[in-house]
This record gives sequence, structure tokens and C-alpha cells, in this order.
Amino acid sequence: MLNTKLIGLLPDLATFILVVNEGSFTAAANKLGVTPSALSKLITRLELALSVKLFERTTRKLIITQAGQKVYDQCLVMVNAAQQAVELSSSDHTEPSGALTVAAPEAFLNSVLQPFVVPFLKKYPQIQLKLRAADGEIDLFKHNIDVAFKLTDKPDENLVLRELCKTNLVLCASPDYLAERGTPKHPTQLTEHDCLYLAETDKDHLWDFLKDDEFHTVPVSGRYAVNHSQMRLNGVKNGLGIGIFHDFVVQDALAEGKVVQLLKDWTIKSNYHGAIAMQYAQTKYMPARLRVFIDYVMKHLSPKLNEKG
Repeated sequence: MLNTKLIGLLPDLATFILVVNEGSFTAAANKLGVTPSALSKLITRLELALSVKLFERTTRKLIITQAGQKVYDQCLVMVNAAQQAVELSSSDHTEPSGALTVAAPEAFLNSVLQPFVVPFLKKYPQIQLKLRAADGEIDLFKHNIDVAFKLTDKPDENLVLRELCKTNLVLCASPDYLAERGTPKHPTQLTEHDCLYLAETDKDHLWDFLKDDEFHTVPVSGRYAVNHSQMRLNGVKNGLGIGIFHDFVVQDALAEGKVVQLLKDWTIKSNYHGAIAMQYAQTKYMPARLRVFIDYVMKHLSPKLNEKG
């Protein structure tokens, strides 16, 4: 039996989710068209009703408490279920419509997914597609993501998994660079070369190589570092050094002879290797726009990836 007290709390619980996602009362208040003080009072009222402290408030930061995180996780389930109820009728529409948010690593977004965007949007003119470059871990529920593409050997077990293909990392350099500097025959020789790396973290210059039982972590260096795959590839093509790329990023350059693969017998280990996985939340009632996107990817993108792989 539905608790009548819960009915009164539902709007406040939904507002609580917005505050967490926005990270501040001010940002959430702007979206709702209310004042931050009014929103603060609403959260205080909710805390009293639930008998828990949801946030630690400071002058600079709003920090969710451990109890608040548990409430948030449960509220997400509630709000997502409500969203599905609102969208139930869309599954019967002949024309899929609405906003669809898709997240993918920058390299995959640029090299693989981007060419499929225009044909998809032309086929479904009522769908608004939002693409986000996301190279790190991303919470689909917290960031309102409908579909996430991941390059990983450890997909999220709480999400539906559609594996598109396997992906490998490729070490390569331009023929001109190799003619001038020589070709490394062993990973440890990379310390004698200019290497292009991401420079996102303090460990991005440490490259891991594995062959049978032999493992090496090689500290590389170079004059050029950039966390954008195409810019890094252009640097390698122009003789600035040796770089590591996903096979789908460098396959055309390899086929055209603009770069040469090195140390083929070695496996390059990274957080972003394994499978190209498409993941989304399990749901009994899938919006039409999500269903047609997933079907489109499996029909057009998956065969293309496996063909090139």
C-alpha cells in the first residue's frame, strides 16, 4: 500500500537529485527558477522528513554525506522509473523522438562514431543527439547518459553489455622518423627515442609491454604530449616521434604507409584496451529513440568495426 507521506516527498526527492547532479544550490536553483535559499530550505525540510543529514554545507562546497549518497542511489531508481513511465507512449510512436545523450572516449568518438552521426540524424529527424567525450569512468545515472561506449576489459556489471569488437593498442612511427633515428627492437630501447604520450596523469609517460612472461614498464619522454588522438597521430606522421594508438585510430595511416607498426610481438597494456563495449541501463520499457540508436549501431557500426579489425 502506498504511503501517503511518500507522495508528498516525491517532488523534494527529485529536487534533491538535481542538487547533487548540479553540485550546488545556486546551479540547481537556476535550473528550477527559484532562489538558492528556497532550495536550501527545501533540502532542510527533506532532511527532517527523512531524519538524515544529506549534505555537509560549507561556504565553498556542498558535500553529500554517506547517508545522502544512499538516499541518492535509491532516488535515481525512482526517478528513472518515473521517466520510463512518462516515455512509455513513445514506444508506440512511428517516429522516434526526444533527446539522446551518448558518451564515448575522444578517440572513438572522433575516429569511429563521428561518421555515423549525420546518417543517423537524417534517418531519425525527431531525435536530438548529444555527444560527450568521456575518457574516464562515467556514471550513466548521475550524468544522465543514455548510452556509453567504453574501451575496456572490465565493463560495468550493472549495465547491459553489447560488445562491438576487440581493440588493441598499436605502437608506431613514421618511416622518416625511423630512417633518421633507427627502429627500436625492444621496449626498453624506447628510452632512446622521442615519444608522444597523453600527459593527462603523472603516469602517462610509463608504457607497459608484455610478451609471454616478460614484462617491462618503460619511462618514455619527448618534446610533444597531447591528450587528443588525432593531434598526437599528426605529430607521429610528421616525424615528431613514436606514439601509441588504438587500432581503429591508426589503421588508415598504417594502410597508407604513413606510419609503421613497431614491436608487433609485444602486447601494450593500458586501462583502455580489451573490448569496445556499448553499455546502457537495463529497462523493461525502452524509449523508441534509444532502441533505434542501439539497433543502428549494431547494424551499421559493429560490422564495420569487425571488418576493419
